[in-house]
Amino acid sequence: MRVWHSLEQVPADLGRTVVVIGNFDGVHLGHQHVIGRARELADEAGIQLVAVTFDPHPMAVLRPDHAPLTLTDVAARCELLAAAGADDVFVIPFSREIAAWTPDEFIERVLVDGLHACAVVVGANFRFGNRAAGDVATLIAAGRGADFVVEGIALDGGPQVWSSTYVRTCLLAGDVEGAAEALGRPYAVTGEVVKGDQRGRELGFPTANVPTRGIAAPADGVYAGWLRRLPSTGSGRGTEPDSTPLPAAISVGTNPTFDGERERRVEAYVLDRTDLDLYGARVEISFVARIRGMVAFEGIEALVETMKGDVVRTREILGT
Repeated sequence: MRVWHSLEQVPADLGRTVVVIGNFDGVHLGHQHVIGRARELADEAGIQLVAVTFDPHPMAVLRPDHAPLTLTDVAARCELLAAAGADDVFVIPFSREIAAWTPDEFIERVLVDGLHACAVVVGANFRFGNRAAGDVATLIAAGRGADFVVEGIALDGGPQVWSSTYVRTCLLAGDVEGAAEALGRPYAVTGEVVKGDQRGRELGFPTANVPTRGIAAPADGVYAGWLRRLPSTGSGRGTEPDSTPLPAAISVGTNPTFDGERERRVEAYVLDRTDLDLYGARVEISFVARIRGMVAFEGIEALVETMKGDVVRTREILGT
């Protein structure tokens, strides 16, 4: 998979393509349905499928106070788009300048001149261009004169329509099973492991700590899940020898038992492993089920006993 971050990076000899466009935050089942249809068209024509997405999220530029927490960083999103069927990904560096483009400018610059689209696939509610003036009808009308066809795919899911907003709502309630149902996989947080206060190591439960700034982590509590070390280079996933998913008890929150801690983070204890050195590594922490909410304990002994119970429950849930 190739990833381009500007029109200048798109190869000059790129032939005709099928293009699928969206924010694709989370790449949930609704997104996968749209991408799947685009993949069918690309295979029928024997050409490349290019997924077009935006970074940062347009709301982060236009209305930063109302911008949603992201379900995936751009690196994870590109990997998920490739897994869903995209050959290449064009990440548009969204800015106020690009937000000011009219729908016609977006079509001409990106779809016609940049990606040489012969087919464009979007969700039925797709809007684009200055003040979101463009929609599927705009694309269809433009395609008649620019030699590309357009398909708008109806929103999918039921009874609840799959959407990034719905996934965030599930996570806010700690309902990681509901989020997984909409995503077609367990929800995961990816990020670089940072050095924490090492209290977990002192208690016999060393953890890999990933900050949650800007990330839509599940509600505070303890979860059963998996930790996987991701490749440090390249675009593939799970290709390094140490990338096997490892069972983990995962804490999300601020550690209320200890005073002064306010930074929210995800901390994963890999069961029975005290030998892992993950500082600086990029990891994926996925959530399978919620075990309990966050509790402030009166003493260390009560905390340790509860953590031992969390480990037992994690084994039961994961079947390890």
